[in-house]
Amino acid sequence: MRLFRHLTLYMALALGANAAFAADVATLEALRADSLKRLVVHSEPRPVSDAEFFLENDGGTATLTDYQGKIVLLNFWATWCAPCRKEMPQIAELQEEFGGEDFEVLTIATGRNSPAGIVKFFEENGITGLPRHTDPKQALARNMAVIGLPITVLINREGDEVARLLGDAEWNSDSAKAIIKEMIATH
Repeated sequence: MRLFRHLTLYMALALGANAAFAADVATLEALRADSLKRLVVHSEPRPVSDAEFFLENDGGTATLTDYQGKIVLLNFWATWCAPCRKEMPQIAELQEEFGGEDFEVLTIATGRNSPAGIVKFFEENGITGLPRHTDPKQALARNMAVIGLPITVLINREGDEVARLLGDAEWNSDSAKAIIKEMIATH
């Protein structure tokens, strides 16, 4: 009998969580407009990779689990990527407006990107306030199924992927800001 009660409680919690996430999916999908229409909101949160990437300053490493507790906009990019050049300043605007305890933008240059080339890319595009982390052997990118650049992934506070966009988007648009605000408020 005790097992039956625990099973019943577990099922009720699971069904409630699924219903709550379904409402979140509908809300996020409704906020997509213009270039953000291509943002794919997953029907269920997906685990992210635990592969390490290199931090910009000290050469140390981190994983995405180090950012649990925050909403994360993870952007995979490269110095040779023309669409990255267009969207990176817009992503920097999101960090400037929303960055803090609840939200953080992680930019990870994946593949062969020289440190000097990364600095030059940021300088030429007037990008400040974003990290210059790297994934030179593409371990994180490969584990996260990055099939082209740029790819931007939205991660909830629990550290799970909830949405992804392949290609560039207008990340400083009203739609993008509404999505980030919604995720900060409810996720």
